[in-house]
Amino acid sequence: MSLIYQYPPLIQGRLIKRYKRFLADIELDTGEVITAHCPNTGPMTGVYVLGSLVQVSKSDNPKRKLAYTWEMIQLGSTWVGTNTAIPNRVIKLALQQKLLPELADRYSAVKSEVPYGKDKKSRVDFLLTGKDNQPAIYVEVKSVTLSANRLALFPDTVTTRGQKHLRELADLVPAAKAVMLYFINRGDCHTFAPSDTCDRQYGELLRQAIAKGVEVLPYRFEITPQGINCLGLADFLDREPVKIN
Repeated sequence: MSLIYQYPPLIQGRLIKRYKRFLADIELDTGEVITAHCPNTGPMTGVYVLGSLVQVSKSDNPKRKLAYTWEMIQLGSTWVGTNTAIPNRVIKLALQQKLLPELADRYSAVKSEVPYGKDKKSRVDFLLTGKDNQPAIYVEVKSVTLSANRLALFPDTVTTRGQKHLRELADLVPAAKAVMLYFINRGDCHTFAPSDTCDRQYGELLRQAIAKGVEVLPYRFEITPQGINCLGLADFLDREPVKIN
């Protein structure tokens, strides 16, 4: 299976600590201790495990304050993506190459970061247009790393921003199509559900959005130090059947 996305050569190490949200100290296999940029500013519940193997990329840009970026962490035998910028890059490539069958025949043009909403102050991740007389499709992407017993869960904390996105997507229907695409950033989960334990209001808003016509597409992705594969859709559960400790 060909990779949708290929990483640059990555460097392996072990996680020492994460602090100030954006920083992570990592001991490389060479013994050198470096400070890497942590793109995920959330709590990283269930993913922040000290001593775990990690992979970092290194930039040659002299203007960067930190040359290294924390890309992924290994939990058991599964690599989990930690760079929150990657899912949108992967989905953009997948949309441009029409690799997502649930959407592939419904558009001919892809635009990124398009203003929308009542005040036009929000930006949707992708706008799909141009397929015959079909309505425009607004696609919002969320990275999912929290899991329990192979069940992927979102969010891992209260997210007022995520709640706002659900309300705005629901407001688009029926004049346009709206899709909430969950990027399951690990290959060991086969089902997806809203995490009511972490944010009950988000779960309620998601169910309300679905009732109004918002589509939910939870895509599974296998993360490896070489690159990322799409594993297809996960099964969607409309409620969280487990409690998160």
